[in-house]
Amino acid sequence: MERENAWKSCNKQTVKEIFGFCEGYKKFISECKTERECTRRSIQMAEEHGYRNLKEIIAAKETIKSGDKVYADNMGKAIVLFNIGKKPIEDGLKILGAHIDSPRLDVKQNPLYEDSDLVLMDTHYYGGIKKYQWTTIPLALHGVVALTDGSVIDVEIGEKEKDPVVCVSDLLIHLAAEQMEKNGAKVVEGEALDLVVGNMPFNPKKDEKNPAKAYILDILKKKYRIAEEDFMSAELEAVPAGKARDLGLDASMVLGYGQDDRVCAYTSLMAMLEVEEPEYTSVCLLVDKEEIGSVGATGMQSLFFENMVAEILDRMGCYSELILRRTLANSEMLSSDVNAGFDPNYAYAFEKKNASYLGRGVVFSKFTGSRGKSGSNDANAEYIARVRKALERENVAYQMAELGKVDIGGGGTIAYILAKYGMDVIDCGVAVLSMHAPYEATSKIDIYEAKRGYVAFLNAGK
Repeated sequence: MERENAWKSCNKQTVKEIFGFCEGYKKFISECKTERECTRRSIQMAEEHGYRNLKEIIAAKETIKSGDKVYADNMGKAIVLFNIGKKPIEDGLKILGAHIDSPRLDVKQNPLYEDSDLVLMDTHYYGGIKKYQWTTIPLALHGVVALTDGSVIDVEIGEKEKDPVVCVSDLLIHLAAEQMEKNGAKVVEGEALDLVVGNMPFNPKKDEKNPAKAYILDILKKKYRIAEEDFMSAELEAVPAGKARDLGLDASMVLGYGQDDRVCAYTSLMAMLEVEEPEYTSVCLLVDKEEIGSVGATGMQSLFFENMVAEILDRMGCYSELILRRTLANSEMLSSDVNAGFDPNYAYAFEKKNASYLGRGVVFSKFTGSRGKSGSNDANAEYIARVRKALERENVAYQMAELGKVDIGGGGTIAYILAKYGMDVIDCGVAVLSMHAPYEATSKIDIYEAKRGYVAFLNAGK
């Protein structure tokens, strides 16, 4: 049972629409490289489409009714949107849930030091990475620095054409005989992922011991009002610098940073903004911390989503603990997350009949977890059939896949966390090549079909 390449059914007009849609996507992932930036842009887009801040509605003691569009922001790092449907909310929600964090290098709280006339910053890698992939590529610094006076400074260094970049150095091949004998996990150690940020001892009289570091601190103070102590209350992320690019001589793919899982976040958000007057209340949930277990106040394991559903029920005049539980249990969700696309360069890691392929449409994964389905939510067959029906009604290209061979593959998403409420959940996203590398690849038609599939899901009945 082989699914056909979706490009084969496209005419010139459809290809034009696909390429046009992906221009917006490339802009989004080029400009939104952190969870804060994604949340900020999502709020901007939501407000442009008539969504209102739930916090303001609660403060004004306003009511919420069918047809209303609201959003809630969680500490600037996660967001949920609600489009209130015609059906009673107790009948359940139609949820699209994706994560907006991606693997990266986080700057430590006491990072800056000088060694042998070089100034470096210590980092701690975030999420699952092959550490050697992060050496000698241009990196940008994104994030915020919170000052004790209550102000918060936005930082973005390395994205503009004239901006400097930073990087992690590597050992030249001529001296790397010992290094090359190490396995891939050890060839570059985590503590060796320090950023090279300076070399100029411009103020030797100011600090004779560390003049180059002193100059870097001068730059930070003059340009950003940041003192060395302020790193203690900073969140700075080193991410690949530069814009997402068309990939392939036919420009049929996208190469860019953070497509796991912003390719699903963007398509979920765009689907949510496209749907008007849904039968069932539509929800788009974009969360943080998935790459490290969905922990923390902004991760899916927090009570943020549940609390916001409770607030919606309260503003609709129908809150009770029982109604909240019924609403969640009656809901349906697509856990919008990526799958590893089959790569012929590494065919040994995939079982070809049950792999996802670039160009064959959005990917459903019945279960996640690893090996013996450990940590899996394992979606019900009846639910999968209903979702298939919704997509086939709109001629959306889709495929089913697992993540690698049985005893090789596996991975986690937020699906199992929502499944605990008793709702139907299945993973549904875009196939990605080189997942978790600094630059990942996706097919434009899969991005387009993901958005179409999400729209079909939100518009479908139960």
